[in-house]
Amino acid sequence: MDASIYTTPKVDCHCHVLDPNSFAYAGDVAYRPAGQETGSADYFLQVLDAYGVRHALLVGPNSGYGTDNRCLIDAIARSHGRFKGIAVVANDAPASQLQELKAQGIVGVAFNFALHGLDHYRQIPPLLGRLAEAGMFVQVQVHGDQMQHLAAQLADSGADVLIDHCGRPDPVQGTGAAGFSALLGLAGTGRVTVKLSGFSKFSAQQFPFADTDAFPRELLAAFGPDHCIWASDWPFLKAPERLDYGPLLQLFATAVPTPQDRVKILWDTPMRLFGFAKA
Repeated sequence: MDASIYTTPKVDCHCHVLDPNSFAYAGDVAYRPAGQETGSADYFLQVLDAYGVRHALLVGPNSGYGTDNRCLIDAIARSHGRFKGIAVVANDAPASQLQELKAQGIVGVAFNFALHGLDHYRQIPPLLGRLAEAGMFVQVQVHGDQMQHLAAQLADSGADVLIDHCGRPDPVQGTGAAGFSALLGLAGTGRVTVKLSGFSKFSAQQFPFADTDAFPRELLAAFGPDHCIWASDWPFLKAPERLDYGPLLQLFATAVPTPQDRVKILWDTPMRLFGFAKA
């Protein structure tokens, strides 16, 4: 065990607050997280304190809330500067809505191609342009080879891009698969950052997900620590088996053995990207 991972300053760059007791789920969502899949903002702040995590980038979940960002915005407000957020909006969201969200601590918008498919987002190029104009991130979750159909659009959008969970590649196809190769090709834009996270979402094995080892290694080599960030994915929606915060930190320490790279990925890069106050 590497105990230094707990004392290194950290930002968790993909996590959710699901609090159906305070914010009822939307009526039209396909999945309603329950039990240990949920967690309030106050509880999550205690989790962060326990592991020495100073800030977090909260992601509005399609599960439970859909485009209802009230729980997300409330969590940001009660965090006193520790949280910023990625919202979920309609594909035709106007610039005025983006500016209103930005004023409330939202730094980008999530597009979940892995859940909704490519066709659901056919009409988003104008929204991508509005996000670029607003200086907000386009956050993308894909799986398999979806990225080969999106890479050119993302590169041409002019927006800064966040890629969820290593691009959720297929371990059977390996690092040479079309989707993962397309993701690696985005490194040259200088506007794309990858989250080294979510191994359970694309692994066919149990913890420590050994069949995913090559993917963060290739991503770090291509993008460098200035364009890689770490995330827990707490509270682990639809996890196929039990997950815990501490072992995931240890898994990151194994995947990134160089201390200087760890500090950049865990702290320097997310602090620069998302503008958290260092105090």
